[in-house]
Formats: sequence, structure tokens, C-alpha cells
Amino acid sequence: MTRDVKILSMLAGGVLLAAIAMLAVVNLKTRGRSETSSDIASVAPGGTVAAGRMAADFKLPDLNGSTISLSSLRGKVVFLNIWATWCAPCREEMPSIESLYEEFRNDPDFVVLAVSQDTSSAAPVASYVAKNGLKFKVLLDPDNHVGDAYRVSGIPESFVIGRDGRIIAHHVGPYDWSSTEMRDVLRELLNSKEGSSSKASSKEG
Repeated sequence: MTRDVKILSMLAGGVLLAAIAMLAVVNLKTRGRSETSSDIASVAPGGTVAAGRMAADFKLPDLNGSTISLSSLRGKVVFLNIWATWCAPCREEMPSIESLYEEFRNDPDFVVLAVSQDTSSAAPVASYVAKNGLKFKVLLDPDNHVGDAYRVSGIPESFVIGRDGRIIAHHVGPYDWSSTEMRDVLRELLNSKEGSSSKASSKEG
């Protein structure tokens, strides 16, 4: 990696983390606002799903055949990654996602969902996961329903979804998710008292 590319990567990472931190504050402040159909996965002018909007719900099988829905995780902080086994940049960032998962795996309010866009079968996905010792939840989406719903423009693409189901931030391309800065941002989200209280309100609603 050249010096210029490294600098650009650092700048991009800094912008991402700042965006997550700022949008987390906005996310907490707007939690009490009622949801409307226009809030669900609305699209920003650039064609991507707008941060601050409700994340589109989905229901997909995991490698064990169990079905997981995003709505069932309301009250938790969700790290959503869209990837495929044939995608070299996806494979590049996978170890950092595993490292991030290991850091927070004992926190019941943190969930990693890696949605595979492989269209052939579950076999190559299962093989890749086993070979690389990935322990976070991997979902199968051969028809690219999630990619379409989230207006994914290129993989890997990742989203941080707050406890209330709103998108806090999203990033296109590989990233070092195990960085100290990223861990600090997630720790703040998980430790926020406002975020914890949303769990109770979502159950009551």
C-alpha cells in the first residue's frame, strides 16, 4: 500500500468514526419520534440508504437452517456486513470483523450479522466460515434481497444499526473494524443509558 493510499484510508476511517459518533447522538435524541412508512430504508440523494432512517427488516436463514430477522434484534446494536466468498476485499476485512466480534461477544446487546450474497449454494459459504474459524452469525441471501433493500452499491458494505432499529452509519469497502477507535465508538453505543432503555420501550410497543 502506497503512502497516499494509506493517508486516504486513515482519512476515510476518521470520517466514518466521526459520522458514527455524531449520528449516534442524533439517533438517541430522536428515539422517541414515531416511525412512519417513509422512515423505512429511505434512500439518500447519492442512492444509498440514509443514515438516521429505519433499517429495512429482513428474515434470512443461517448456516444451521435457523431463521433470523432483524426486527427480532430490536434493542441491540447490530453490525451488518454484506459480503460474498468470491469478493477479495470482503475476505480482506473478515479477520477484523471476527476480532471485533470477539471483543464484544459476551455483551448480549451486540450482534454481528454477515449476510452472504453468494448465489450458488450454502456449501462454499459454510466451507469458508469453517476454514477461517468465523464465529459470528452468517446468513444466506442468494437472491440478494438485503443488498437490494439497502441499495448496496458494492461489497463489502457495512451498516451500524442502533438499538431502535435506525441506521447510525454505513461504510462501503473494506475497513479495519478491529481498530481501537471503532471499539471505543461501539463501547459508547453499548454503554449508553438511553440505548438500554429503548429495549424496554420496544417490548412495550
